[in-house]
Amino acid sequence: MSGIDVGEELGARAAQARALSLLRIRGRALAVAILPAALAVVLFAAGAQGHLAGPAWDAVRWTVLGVAVVVLTVTVLVAVSVARARPATSPTVPVPEEGAPDLYRLVRDLADRLGVPAPSAMALTPDCDSWLEDRTHRALRRGPRSSDGAGDTAPVLVIGSPFLWWMRVAELRAVLAPVVAGTGPSAHPDIAAARRFVRGLDAAIADAAPGRGAVRGAPLAFAGWVARLLLRACRDHAAEMERCVAAAASMRAQTVDHGLRVSAQEQVGLAYAGWDRLLTRVALPAWRMGRWPSRLDAGVVSALTELSRRDRLADGFALRLGERPACDLLEEPGVADEAASLLAARLFHGGPAESGPGWAPVDWQQYPDEVVDRMWRTEAARLHRVLDTVGIPRASAGDPAVPTLARVVEHLSGSGGPGGPGEKLAVGIGAAVAREEAETPGHGGTGRGGPESGAVDDPLDLWGPGPLPLFPLQPPRTGTELLADHVAAMVCCAAVDTAGAAPGLDWLDGPALLVDGERRADLATPVLSLVEDGDPDPLLSWLAEVGVRSDKPVRLA
Repeated sequence: MSGIDVGEELGARAAQARALSLLRIRGRALAVAILPAALAVVLFAAGAQGHLAGPAWDAVRWTVLGVAVVVLTVTVLVAVSVARARPATSPTVPVPEEGAPDLYRLVRDLADRLGVPAPSAMALTPDCDSWLEDRTHRALRRGPRSSDGAGDTAPVLVIGSPFLWWMRVAELRAVLAPVVAGTGPSAHPDIAAARRFVRGLDAAIADAAPGRGAVRGAPLAFAGWVARLLLRACRDHAAEMERCVAAAASMRAQTVDHGLRVSAQEQVGLAYAGWDRLLTRVALPAWRMGRWPSRLDAGVVSALTELSRRDRLADGFALRLGERPACDLLEEPGVADEAASLLAARLFHGGPAESGPGWAPVDWQQYPDEVVDRMWRTEAARLHRVLDTVGIPRASAGDPAVPTLARVVEHLSGSGGPGGPGEKLAVGIGAAVAREEAETPGHGGTGRGGPESGAVDDPLDLWGPGPLPLFPLQPPRTGTELLADHVAAMVCCAAVDTAGAAPGLDWLDGPALLVDGERRADLATPVLSLVEDGDPDPLLSWLAEVGVRSDKPVRLA
């Protein structure tokens, strides 16, 4: 037996030992629950045989019987609550076999090489990660069971959608090998039972959350309290069991595509870097405008290509791109990309489950005009509205009703420091942004789809009524940051209207100002000098270099 086989065997045995420890905790809890009933049986049996006779023992027998009935009733109620609780599953996009026969074939061949059961289904997650997710609690209610006698369905393989677009087929297979290998331990009856027990406890705690009403809430709260006690006793064993399962799966996968796994892991890190930049700098501005980019996964390829070009990453990059991309394993990659993109928008920003007024898809060709230009003009209009509110005239000369960049520069010049007009303007803009976001339907958690809103099989329907987003990308912007963004937007509008500039898209940095076809990335510093220090000279020099007329009117949204 090789060292890999020995390591895998040791990991599997350790996982099974931890699973048995979890099941013993369940058994002890059950033993405690039936102990009063067992004692009542003994006392009544002794009384029937003439032992322990007398009024005192009769009182003891009936008291113990009453306690036993109460304890058994409570035990049944807790057990039913745990059994009926629905553990939350990760929000994913299902991938049916008819929509990806080549992907299913690849994973099944991989499972055969590893000697483990194939996953029961596949799904996509809008993140750079892949895992197995046991959804037995749903399958036992409405789906077929496996034919291996264990009564469990195999777990679902969840694949990070950026991997499919960025990785080549061989790289994806190498990355998925240790994940698919985890179906082996998952098929063990003790491990499967231990996982169901822990998931049931966790779901019972979630069901006991406030807001269920007094009649239903009190029993659920008690069941949640009991489940919390049991889960606290199980926590260390469960964590160690999962670590052992992962170690055993990793050891088993060592024999599959070993030479390719190192380079594939490098691509995982690269994909994560590009995905993070794309979400925070490209997608987030669009989401704030009520638009969701419909091809995020295709965009990550462009972002990573640009990142590799700038930083000279990934030797043999051009040769690698000539190989078959993993998204070719899907029958309709565009449809899958759109579904994953909408789910990403809901997870990381919030919004309704379907497109509608104020929440529409946008493709990359439309992004500069539909997102960048519109964002600049919306922020510029908000800036002038706040200036109107604080009583600042539209311009030092000319028509006061015409919005100009000169009005902003004149107001902020010489006003740096705490308590100055810059700070007052920042507070006003922050309040205006918060007010407009609160009034916008479908954002910030008010537009979630679900059974009550008519959505069918919403992947977020098990995550409760809490507000979206579940995973915010960035902390709230400060008033100074918002003011700087709004001033920069006003400068960009003036550059477009008076200097022939154009809105653009940088795959790594998001909205960009193009002057003579080249991106100008040097605007942030002079804007901060004006906003934070009240010094207009750096910005005035920049405007003169680009040819922007600050006294000319600017078109607002």
